[in-house]
Amino acid sequence: MSLTPSDDSTVDQQSGQKAIDSGLYIVATPIGNLADMSQRAVELLRAAELVAVEDSRVTGKLLHHLGLKKRMVRYNDHSSESDRERLLEAARSSVVVLVSDAGTPLISDPGYKLVRAAHEAGVTVRTAPGANAAIAALSISGLPTDRFLFAGFLPSKAKARDEAMADLAGVRATLVFYESGPRLATTLAALSSGLGNREAAVARELTKRFEELVRGNLLDLVERYKDQEPKGEIVLMIGPPEAEGVETGDVDAALTEALQNLPVSKAAAQVAKRFGLDRAELYARASAMKKAQ
Repeated sequence: MSLTPSDDSTVDQQSGQKAIDSGLYIVATPIGNLADMSQRAVELLRAAELVAVEDSRVTGKLLHHLGLKKRMVRYNDHSSESDRERLLEAARSSVVVLVSDAGTPLISDPGYKLVRAAHEAGVTVRTAPGANAAIAALSISGLPTDRFLFAGFLPSKAKARDEAMADLAGVRATLVFYESGPRLATTLAALSSGLGNREAAVARELTKRFEELVRGNLLDLVERYKDQEPKGEIVLMIGPPEAEGVETGDVDAALTEALQNLPVSKAAAQVAKRFGLDRAELYARASAMKKAQ
């Protein structure tokens, strides 16, 4: 990926100084270590006319650390349509910043309705990316990262949780959840029962002094946390299911047979599933075979 210089600013015609363009800015904040606050995020907060926050006490501490005093407006998933309209009206002519208590807004945090309404109203929406607990945890987990599914918080009620796990059981990707200390033991036991004894990892207090990553299979983690309630924010990661029932044999022969009745993409997908092989690799092989026919 190539990087090109870019900013959100134009030149103020009167002062000759750069001014940040009006709009709604989705700004990531640190998940623990304040040194993870990006320079651009600080500049946007400095330029903001309004800062939409989950909790003014939490964001107030961050602003104080940065030496900023800003007008804060509480915004969450229960905010009304009129609350959103007031923020969007301000964003038409000034800088409005949306933050969550920690990390990237909208990722299991409020903001979806506001961003959607902004697009519908023609208000510019931009992002200042930064810390995200799910991605940070996944990067150090040692679990497969080529494909993953972020599923937020599992339902607290057993029936709804079991239904959610049934939907996720066949997903061949690392599953990423957020969890709390009081619920962790129950959730691990439910996952072990519903998904089997998969490889897993528990990350907590990321970027903080007592950051911890515990790896093992689900039964190991059930045993570790059954009498222990860990503190702090938790990311729970479950490895993908092992391939079961895959065939062995002549893959090219299987592709040749499949290509007699199916287009290249479907033939490759079918044979990849049968033999537990990479779909993209088989697509290339199938395409070459089709051209050679």
